[in-house]
Amino acid sequence: MSYRGPNNAKNPYQPTDGQQGMYTQQPLASHSPLDHHIPHSVRKSTSPLDFINSLIPSDHPAVRSFEKFTEQLDTFLDSRLGFAKPYVPAIGRFFIVATFYEDSFRIMTQWKEQVYYLSTFRHLYSWIVKLFLFFNIITMIVGSTFVILRRQPFPASLSLASIVLLQGLIYGLFFDPSFFLRNISVIGGLLLALSDSLVIDKRSLSMPGLPMLETKDLNKKYFLLAGRIMLIVLFLTFTLSISWSIINLLIIIIGFFACVSIAIGYKTKFSASFLTLLLTIHNCLTNHYWTYGYNDTRRDYLRYEFFQTLSIIGGLLLIVNTGAGELSIDEKKKKF
Repeated sequence: MSYRGPNNAKNPYQPTDGQQGMYTQQPLASHSPLDHHIPHSVRKSTSPLDFINSLIPSDHPAVRSFEKFTEQLDTFLDSRLGFAKPYVPAIGRFFIVATFYEDSFRIMTQWKEQVYYLSTFRHLYSWIVKLFLFFNIITMIVGSTFVILRRQPFPASLSLASIVLLQGLIYGLFFDPSFFLRNISVIGGLLLALSDSLVIDKRSLSMPGLPMLETKDLNKKYFLLAGRIMLIVLFLTFTLSISWSIINLLIIIIGFFACVSIAIGYKTKFSASFLTLLLTIHNCLTNHYWTYGYNDTRRDYLRYEFFQTLSIIGGLLLIVNTGAGELSIDEKKKKF
């Protein structure tokens, strides 16, 4: 921190008691009267993350025990599941875009029904509906494939996010709370996939033998932060879709703290792993569309819900693999 003192001060250091010409290495600091009522740890904060970090009592025995437990668990998982780590990013990106593949397949197999619905109930011209559906199919297939292959990450992610917003507007679901929250989470997953692709692009352009300062990539850290925050919006949808009971209430409380942990970047891998497990179990037990017949209307609805949740799980897998990024408490603890 740079020195801030009186304008006429020539030396930033003050003399020690009774010793003229001898100076300590403590700069003078001007404080307002309100500073005496602010804790020293908070006074030193220079960002919201610093302030949040100051609220976590790192010296508390319970916090130390929790951090030790999570570190041991991370070490155990790395030793047992380390063989799968190289494949986690690809699996995560595939899960993120799986909902777009499913949606394009749905449009192709239900072409007549889609045209009839949009023409009759949304009062759109038939040729506009067909053009819109064809544009959806091509954009979702091409964009999803590019996301998986890490090709043209910006256009691919932007095109898929645009499809999400465009479908909500055309189908009249844009202001539906469940649709809005769930698709905000899907867009968050796309941002995480985009940040993952940016790292690969920088490495491919680097010169051999030169160190990679990937943590200095401003786009990467901001995309990771935005993706983390948008991804946990899924929890609001999750609480709206489950029945209330003592067990579910306990899950909601634990899940809430896990979501907050991901948002601020504290013990991010541990929290993302927990939510991944929680959502995977919930998805298989609740959205089991494969148990319904092809003519059952519930099958299409549950299949949509299943792949939407799978997309969110893919985003969580990327967080488990890469961590929270530079704008997080975890990263600050590594530095200090």
